[in-house]
Amino acid sequence: MKIIGMIPARGGSTRFNNKPLADICGHPMIWWVHKHCKEVERFDEVYVATDSEEIKAVCEGFGAKVIMTSSNHDTATERLYEVSQKVDADLYVMVNGDEPVIKADDIVKCIPDNLEPDSFYVSNLMTDFSDPVEVVDSSNLKIVTNKDGICLFISRSPIPFPKGAMNYTYHKFVGVGAFTKKALEYYHNTERGPIEKIEENDSFRFIENRKDIYYINAHCKTLSVDTPKDIIKVAEYLQSEN
Repeated sequence: MKIIGMIPARGGSTRFNNKPLADICGHPMIWWVHKHCKEVERFDEVYVATDSEEIKAVCEGFGAKVIMTSSNHDTATERLYEVSQKVDADLYVMVNGDEPVIKADDIVKCIPDNLEPDSFYVSNLMTDFSDPVEVVDSSNLKIVTNKDGICLFISRSPIPFPKGAMNYTYHKFVGVGAFTKKALEYYHNTERGPIEKIEENDSFRFIENRKDIYYINAHCKTLSVDTPKDIIKVAEYLQSEN
């Protein structure tokens, strides 16, 4: 399989402007994400996809390949679809630009061992919550799957509700996913459904239309960056690792 790694990096943001360029331990955040993606041996190429000339200049400055994309994309998946129209591959793996601690050994877990040509395939990573406080935090997406790892529902609310038992491990969304070109075309050509609009989660583009998404538990460390204060936690973790 030809496998492309893609890091979406949007410039403008109301909550955290130019977030991909936030300094973490002397490097922009996107440098850390790119570094870990380049360590994935199964990737034929790694690209940063951005709508910002400033982000493009910074990324090319540390040797990253950059694809300029539209500034009109509402989601990172739509940005990945545009990349799939410019770069041909069998599988496109998206690693969110705000996942600076995710490692290569975890990224590859979303890649299937066998994939039929021209097939429909979508997978994503998740991990176990370690802190009960995070489960009730609406900024964290909770994932529920069936016994085969196919996603049943995603919510910012703590699901499933522990009415009958407490012996359940809640699962947290990790910003790494894999898509075939057919899956990306389906996403692009399908309208947003009511649940996607309510939850503001574009995985429902597939779930609401009975298209399977496999969620693989990577049992990994994830510290996604949503606000400037998250940078402090990420920096402390990376310093402890080095």
